[in-house]
Amino acid sequence: MTTPLQVTARLRTPVDGTDHVRGPVDAPVTIVEYGDFQCRFCGAAYPNLAEVLRQRTATVRLVYRHFPIANVHPYAESAAEVAEAAARRGRFWEMHDWLYEHQDQLDPVHLSLGVEQLGLPPEEVGAEVERQAYSDRVRRDFVGGIRSGVNGTPTLFVNEVRHEGGHDLPDLLAAVDAAAGS
Repeated sequence: MTTPLQVTARLRTPVDGTDHVRGPVDAPVTIVEYGDFQCRFCGAAYPNLAEVLRQRTATVRLVYRHFPIANVHPYAESAAEVAEAAARRGRFWEMHDWLYEHQDQLDPVHLSLGVEQLGLPPEEVGAEVERQAYSDRVRRDFVGGIRSGVNGTPTLFVNEVRHEGGHDLPDLLAAVDAAAGS
């Protein structure tokens, strides 16, 4: 009798200083999310991840990496580039939140309005997105995701191990608490 081989997917690209991080640097639990701003499942996970950060303030840091699935979500790549343009100006997380809170408004006109609402220069950001100034960064995240076995969004890694559970709050809290040894 044989037992099926179980392979645990692991994060292949370690977290470093170029990542977008929310939460304490020395947190015992790191969640890496590969996300797509136009993905409705990422949109559903967004408030749950925010609540995990709120409830486990000293325990968790969240890392966001881009994984736009452009053949399904036509505005995902430009949304990722807008987020990177905001990051260049120190405003990644505000743009991240705006994008998830306005998922139905990711067309170029609404994106420009969102940029303006955050007090960023819409003409500059629009020009950067138009010339794909941040495509290398977005592509680097995407390729890192592929190397780590990401095949859909959202994909989460908890302390470098792929989270196979759900994305609802109880599942995420249980995964965090198990990883923290609580």
